Amino acid sequence: MSKVALIFAHPRLEDSKIHKQLLQVLPKSPNLTFHDLYENYPDFVIDIDREKKILLDHDVIIWQHPVYWYSCPPLLKQWMDMVLEIGWAYGPGGNALEGKRVQSIVSTGGPEQAYQEGGNNRFPLEQYFLPFEQTARLCKMEYLPLFSIKGSHRISPEQLQEKKIEYRQCIESLLELNNTSYGK
Repeated sequence: MSKVALIFAHPRLEDSKIHKQLLQVLPKSPNLTFHDLYENYPDFVIDIDREKKILLDHDVIIWQHPVYWYSCPPLLKQWMDMVLEIGWAYGPGGNALEGKRVQSIVSTGGPEQAYQEGGNNRFPLEQYFLPFEQTARLCKMEYLPLFSIKGSHRISPEQLQEKKIEYRQCIESLLELNNTSYGK
């Protein structure tokens, strides 16, 4: 069984249609740590040592957030810039995260058809997350396939219910991963 840290970043959770619903179906497990960046750091002053300890104490890291301008909300970007330091997470001597797994779980306002060639956003959503995949690889982590919910502004109650089930199954499968190191 793996220990999973869900690093959550939503600057307007009170207005969220999707993420509030998803969080309600998180499995209750002593191996799952929910860590809300906006709740913990409303002033954007990140406790880097605390964040590093969270990462070290877990086998799987989830970056969960809505898509903001084809990326993540600003606090998660700042978290990455400050916590994933050279000499610790990557670069010479930077092996602290080696073997861990990481997955992005995101929502978009735009529908599925907007994220394809010829669509309004021109590219599949996965292409916008190549920097996240490269960040994971640079830190010697395994980047797992993107989990996304598209079209959150117009999602039907039935579609939302299906996505909540898929989300819970995704989290449960991450918890069930063995913690054998990636790449070994």
